[in-house]
Amino acid sequence: MSVKINALELENVKRIKAVKIDPKQNGLTIVGGDNNQGKTSVLDSIAWALGGDKNKPSNAAREGSTIPPVLKVTLSNGIIVERKGKNSSLKVTDPSGKKAGQNLLNSFIEQLALDLPKFMNKTNKEKAEVLLNIIGVGEQLAVYQKQENELYQERLTVGRIADQKAKFAKEQPFFEDAPKDLVSPQDLINQQQAILAQNGENQRKREKVTQYEYQVKTLTDEVARYEQMLNQKKEELNKATYDLSVAKTDALDLLDQSTDELEKNLAEIEETNRKVRANLDKEKAEEEAKGYKSQYDNLTNQIEDVRKQKYDLLNNADLPLPELSIEDNELTYKGKKWDSMSGSDQLRVSTAIVRKLNPDCGFVLLDKLEQMDLRTLTEFNTWLEQEGLQAIATRVSTGDECSVIIEDGYVKENVSSQSAQPVNTQPTWKAGEF
Repeated sequence: MSVKINALELENVKRIKAVKIDPKQNGLTIVGGDNNQGKTSVLDSIAWALGGDKNKPSNAAREGSTIPPVLKVTLSNGIIVERKGKNSSLKVTDPSGKKAGQNLLNSFIEQLALDLPKFMNKTNKEKAEVLLNIIGVGEQLAVYQKQENELYQERLTVGRIADQKAKFAKEQPFFEDAPKDLVSPQDLINQQQAILAQNGENQRKREKVTQYEYQVKTLTDEVARYEQMLNQKKEELNKATYDLSVAKTDALDLLDQSTDELEKNLAEIEETNRKVRANLDKEKAEEEAKGYKSQYDNLTNQIEDVRKQKYDLLNNADLPLPELSIEDNELTYKGKKWDSMSGSDQLRVSTAIVRKLNPDCGFVLLDKLEQMDLRTLTEFNTWLEQEGLQAIATRVSTGDECSVIIEDGYVKENVSSQSAQPVNTQPTWKAGEF
């Protein structure tokens, strides 16, 4: 059972002259009043009484009083805490006979419950660290967060390269009429030389025809001039005539090939190869872009897996509030970070976390609840009652929402409130005595 405050009696502390309050066990007990009447002095007194001399106000004694401060806090576990006398010495009375003193109080009193603004003023990262330490997943979540950050940075780099490669590939020209492979100048030269050699052979054969024609003509003339040598020359004529017939037959179907196309290709080879290289560069750039896009998608899947592990880790943790989580090393509630939360949500989150820090401490002190309207106060009170939490708060107000009203260091008479239980409003004890 968590420890709560059953009764509070104060005298001559800061602005307090004499005050007695019996807080509600669950829900809000609002100490109201105008400014400079002693409301905050009530909370400071509780913090001093239960939290030790480190919480002692710098000017603890009421100004103008010759009587030293007197504080008495009765707790729900039966322990009575008192500070009185010249040195405001601490006295802790434990009915169970346990060791008394500040160490006993520290065993069930949460320091942040006595000074909630100390938690609320922490950085977003510090608040998140407090929560992670409470639920015991801080170390594992840090591993996941590191993995996610590393994967995110790697994916960011890959994504930028992929975008650059895709943009570069898109900007490269492409020529539909270019061949697939680079053209070799030597191949074209070899083809040209082969054709020229063939044409040379054809020319030699044509020259043979001319040669034999000349020989036939010469011999015919000789036959005419040298009849006496007719028989001999006829034989030569017959042979030459036969050779002429063979030569004509060989030359009849000869067809010279043109080198115009090869000469054109040789002239255009550099332009052709430029186009081929451009197409090859474009294909390479597109392949690289696809590769980096695939890496990017793979890293995206890894990031999602890590985020799911983080979500599962937090979702299965024993969090102080539903919809309370950690995102990017910052506390979030209902999807909002601290600076985007309403003032009431900030108080609710802080109260829940501080309560979780030490479940044995069943109360929390809240100063300056002016930021809450009456509807929000009612909702906050209902939540506290459902959680079994006791909250003692101050508010600059004299309205019906106040459980007690402090006026000039005393509890004002005839205060009624829907949320308050009857309190002893006017001190009936003598100064310096309870």
